[in-house]
Amino acid sequence: MSMALKSQRIELVEFPMDVSISGAAVILLLIGFVMVGSASTEVAERTYGDPLYLFARHGIYVFISLGFGAMALMIPISFWQKVDWILLLLSFALLIVVLIPGIGKTVNGSTRWISLGFFTVQGSEFVKLFSIVYIAGYLVRHKEKMHDSIASFAKPLALILLIVLLLLEQPDFGASVVIMASVMGIIFLSGVPFRHFLPLITLFVVATFVVARWQPYRLERFASFANPWEHQFDGGYQLTQALIAFGRGEWFGLGLGNSIQKLFFLPEAHTDFLFSIIAEEMGIFGAVLVIVAFFVIVYRGLIIGRKAQASSKDFHAYLAYGIALLLGIQSAINIGVNVGLLPTKGLTLPFLSYGGNSLIISCVLIAILLRIEFECRIESLPRQRKIAGSRLHDK
Repeated sequence: MSMALKSQRIELVEFPMDVSISGAAVILLLIGFVMVGSASTEVAERTYGDPLYLFARHGIYVFISLGFGAMALMIPISFWQKVDWILLLLSFALLIVVLIPGIGKTVNGSTRWISLGFFTVQGSEFVKLFSIVYIAGYLVRHKEKMHDSIASFAKPLALILLIVLLLLEQPDFGASVVIMASVMGIIFLSGVPFRHFLPLITLFVVATFVVARWQPYRLERFASFANPWEHQFDGGYQLTQALIAFGRGEWFGLGLGNSIQKLFFLPEAHTDFLFSIIAEEMGIFGAVLVIVAFFVIVYRGLIIGRKAQASSKDFHAYLAYGIALLLGIQSAINIGVNVGLLPTKGLTLPFLSYGGNSLIISCVLIAILLRIEFECRIESLPRQRKIAGSRLHDK
């Protein structure tokens, strides 16, 4: 039995991080690094005169993101619980400042970025993390009230709704959906009765109708999604080109660098539609590998949350649920858009798409999830030793 305890200590020292989560994240980062380089060459050549310009910048973003992830890994989860309200206020600040004329940067009709000269901050990416941290903290403080009181249930959702309204002003409908779905998922997994969700579901249906009327182009986008081949030269252009990429790729792809759709046929090939280029160059095999990696992260995240909840570490649990849902929902929407299951949304594919903000937050989310698993494992270790010791004594 002493050998068993020794092996536990060795395992703790040699594998301080969850191997499945960190391994899946590294696989996604590597695939993204290679595929951004492949998908961006033509755009970079035309825009910057250097086919490797975006590839080099993406490499810098990956390096910076890993640095942020390493720092987040060192931060105790208790810190996030203490600053949840501060992060909520910072969310409002980021979303309000970007709407101030002269500060927010507009690209393709959306004002989502704050230019700092050397780097452009996309507030909505950080708001995703801040929102789930706030909800996790609120649930810990008001868990019993959330079960019994509709008012306590509605209060945090009202604040999240304000965040969503600010996002819609940018407009950033994709981030709004991801945040609302993740928040509702955390609350549901915390054990709040389903009856509390019924009025909200009704409100969501009404709100969807209002948004569609308020922004008619969304109805046009839905019509293009429903039958893209009838609109292949206007609203359905991106989707039809993405589907063509899947058709070209077949089982094992055309090979790295051999994509035809990236040659100005498929817009945003290195960002929103990178998954289509992966399918074209790496085939169904590459696409499935990406999906499996995301599934591993989401599945392990939910398992970690469940174990933390069983150990009465509620904040750890809710935050783990939120991270798993956030990454799972965003990746599912992006992949769903690429394969034609969902209307077109301006959402990046976590870990893979070009963009510093998305990469930073993705790495920070994984680091926090790894920290949650580590803290729960460390706390359970003395209990495991005590049980092992009692068994040895019995023998």
